[in-house]
Amino acid sequence: MNYSVDERYNSVVIVLKGNVMGGPDGSKMHDTLHELKESGKKNVVADLAKVKFMNSSGLGMLISGMTTMRNAGGDLRLANVADRIQSLLIITKLITVFKHYDSIDAAVESFESDPPAGAE
Repeated sequence: MNYSVDERYNSVVIVLKGNVMGGPDGSKMHDTLHELKESGKKNVVADLAKVKFMNSSGLGMLISGMTTMRNAGGDLRLANVADRIQSLLIITKLITVFKHYDSIDAAVESFESDPPAGAE
């Protein structure tokens, strides 16, 4: 898995690419999210358009990231969830836990219209 980090408006977009399977990549992502949190950037969008495969460790990585951001007063929201990843979210019932959007712009805009609990 590779990923890139880009700031848009008052949000950070993390574009995930390849196979999301946790492990060393998950640790790196965890560190990135904590750095964002420490610098006051708590609204994160994970763009999953280029994700080919995700296993349970990859799901755990997303859950951990969402928990980190929500505990900091922000959120981690999903954008461009491919059908096969959406099926995984439905099977695991995580589709009801994550806020998910059809585009990065819609996810970014959602922080304005539906701010995270505890956001100022």
